[in-house]
Amino acid sequence: MDVMPLLLLVAGSAVVAAAARRTPVPAPLLLVAAGLAVSYLPGVPEYTLDPHIVLPLVLPPLLHSAATDSSYLDLRAQLRPVMLLSVGYVLFATFAVGWIAYLVVPGLPLTAALVLGAVVAPPDAVAATAVARRVGLPSRVTTILQGESLVNDATAITAYRVALAAAVGEGATWAGGIGEFLLAAVGGVGVGLVLMVPIHWLRTHLKEALLQNTLSLLIPFVAYAAAEQVHASGVLAVVVVALFLGHRAWEVDFATRLQEDAVWRMVAFVLESSVFALIGLQLPVVLKGLGEYEGSRAAWYAIVVFAVVVVTRFVWVYPATFLPHKLSARIREREGDLTWKGPFIISWAGMRGVVSLAIAFSIPLTVHGGEPFPERNLILFLTFTTVIGTLVVQGVTLPPLIRVLKLPARDPQAETLAEANAQAQASRAAERRLEELLSDERNALPDPLAARLRAVLERRRNSVWERLGQANPVTGESVDDTYRRLSREVIGAERAVFVKLRDGRYIDDEMLRTLLRRLDLEEAAAYREAQ
Repeated sequence: MDVMPLLLLVAGSAVVAAAARRTPVPAPLLLVAAGLAVSYLPGVPEYTLDPHIVLPLVLPPLLHSAATDSSYLDLRAQLRPVMLLSVGYVLFATFAVGWIAYLVVPGLPLTAALVLGAVVAPPDAVAATAVARRVGLPSRVTTILQGESLVNDATAITAYRVALAAAVGEGATWAGGIGEFLLAAVGGVGVGLVLMVPIHWLRTHLKEALLQNTLSLLIPFVAYAAAEQVHASGVLAVVVVALFLGHRAWEVDFATRLQEDAVWRMVAFVLESSVFALIGLQLPVVLKGLGEYEGSRAAWYAIVVFAVVVVTRFVWVYPATFLPHKLSARIREREGDLTWKGPFIISWAGMRGVVSLAIAFSIPLTVHGGEPFPERNLILFLTFTTVIGTLVVQGVTLPPLIRVLKLPARDPQAETLAEANAQAQASRAAERRLEELLSDERNALPDPLAARLRAVLERRRNSVWERLGQANPVTGESVDDTYRRLSREVIGAERAVFVKLRDGRYIDDEMLRTLLRRLDLEEAAAYREAQ
């Protein structure tokens, strides 16, 4: 097995993603563009997107990372719009895109057209969260988009399986399709509910951070595989488990949380970068075998499908937003007045991604009778152009659109004030607990150490309030920036002495690593404290 193409993909996508941070262009768009450009360079290997790798090995960790970073409470508060999008919209888009494609493309059977509709129906979790983080969407809009993208893959994959069964001649029926959908949904949630408690118990009872993080990396694959084994939705199983673990993460050992955060940031960065680059690299593969559809006919079909995908989202989102609000006084009281701007952004932020391509590549070459699957190459092409079109057109225009619409952004001052009040309450409780402990003779400490504990609590309480203060008139730094810089300087001075002592053989390398790890933890604590 030649691993060099895989290494080149990971390394190249990481470089492009890092470069994107220095540009106003969102990383997903730059990665797709780079993949498209590189795909025709001489000597570049052909990267074929294998659904047997993407769906069970790439999708679960990406969903797990996105779900653990999401808020269970926020998602529960927005459950109605999330479900209307992740289930209702996906099914609506499947039928709408399929029907229009059936009418426009001569010779395309309705069953094959519905396969296309199911393939391009779900907006992508990675694309939605990546763009939402970059452009700073309002929290409610971000929650809805993230919640939709976590669940809609399950709906789309189930709809795809039903349409595919009809297309290949397995005699699918409406009753069978509804039954398969219910099995996938209820079964996936059920598997997640069964797994989440014992997995969390195991995480809280393992004492070594290394073992806990190994378990953390295995969790999404275990949940996905367990659900798929019983023909349920692996996507929903992963999301249910991850939401529960993220909601209860505070019960896990602090060392595990620190390591886990770093590990999953790295995993998400590598996978997200590689996935978007891989999308662009599919162009030569997709263009192969178009045959009679090459040229203007294929371009026309691509434009029609892209337009239908965009329009159907508007057609679904606005009624799904305003009708419940108009019909229910309870919803009006909870959500307040609605404007057209939020639904417009939700409608426009429907980027497609690697899941659509992976599902398309899983379409079999033949049907049960041995004949070729009808217009398989065209379906691959239309999926690819729809993914690229939504990423480029909607992804590029979304940031300026948000600025033009002037959506209410998050208020950093109000958030800092809320954080300061929360920290003040926690610090008072900690101080009371500290005095209770110190009053017990079993916890006797020398006065300097007891004073140090009190000083740490005081510093933690005051640090957030200081963030509301003015910048340094000389350097222009905030109090936080100055605190972090001075912390790094003094810790750096200690680190240099330890290295000098090791070089002079006063201490060995094992002791040096112990001392440096202690300093690293202090530096991390100082940085987080000032955030």
